[in-house]
Amino acid sequence: MAQSTNSDTQADGLKSYENILREQINLGLEELQRPTSGLFLSGLSAGLDIGFGPLLMAVMTGLMTGSLSKPVTELLMANMYAVGFIFVILGRSELFTEHTTLAVLPVLDKRASYASLARLWVVVFVANILGGALFAAFAVTIAPKLGIAHAKAFTEISAALVKHDFLVLVGSGIFAGWLMGLLSWLVTAARDTVSRVLIIWIVTTAIGLAHLPHSIAGNVEVLMGMFLSAKITFVDYARFLLAATIGNAIGGVFFVALLKYGHVTRNTDAENVDDVDTATAAESE
Repeated sequence: MAQSTNSDTQADGLKSYENILREQINLGLEELQRPTSGLFLSGLSAGLDIGFGPLLMAVMTGLMTGSLSKPVTELLMANMYAVGFIFVILGRSELFTEHTTLAVLPVLDKRASYASLARLWVVVFVANILGGALFAAFAVTIAPKLGIAHAKAFTEISAALVKHDFLVLVGSGIFAGWLMGLLSWLVTAARDTVSRVLIIWIVTTAIGLAHLPHSIAGNVEVLMGMFLSAKITFVDYARFLLAATIGNAIGGVFFVALLKYGHVTRNTDAENVDDVDTATAAESE
């Protein structure tokens, strides 16, 4: 990777990795210091908003059935899946899977405690799940009556997620968490809204296309099917949610937070990101 010409930009005009890490840590600190009520309401909003992706997937399933080939239909559905993430991430609502990286970085940098991280994770996760459940219940009540999506579509979408073994769900959930951690990093690296939208769309479309289990979006997908079909049981739902959450957390923490933080701070003898800036300045003198 190109060396930075100063603490903020590289010779190619991109943000330096030190600056990206610094911004991520500051963002994470802001969220870790928010009151519990604010975190909960923001997480509730995210859980609700992300549901538009699965709902549009069900609508697309009904519209495209029999009219297009399966690969084309899958690609279109994956694009619909991305819509909810665009709403949530650009709207700056709290999403659990983003915080498997974002909120971990201040802890690694010794600026926040593990207790504050645990508080954020629990509050945001519970709020996300509750918001998703409310959206799912409302969507499966209204959508069939409007004729825009039917029970079969919701059931097919949820069945594709719960059919796998627990360990397969954990493993594929790691990929989803890994991608969401990268998404958080890349959104911070981007310099304008158009770039951020494109990054969110590419990453989350990839998650949707590969049917990787995202604990929060998948919560809505599986609940929609469970509310409408006896084929999807509460045990299926609980198993999916547990496996996806474990996998997402592993992917975000180990494959993004630890690696990104480590490669930035270990370029020097720095113990935290501020020491990196000091060391870089000293080397340039």
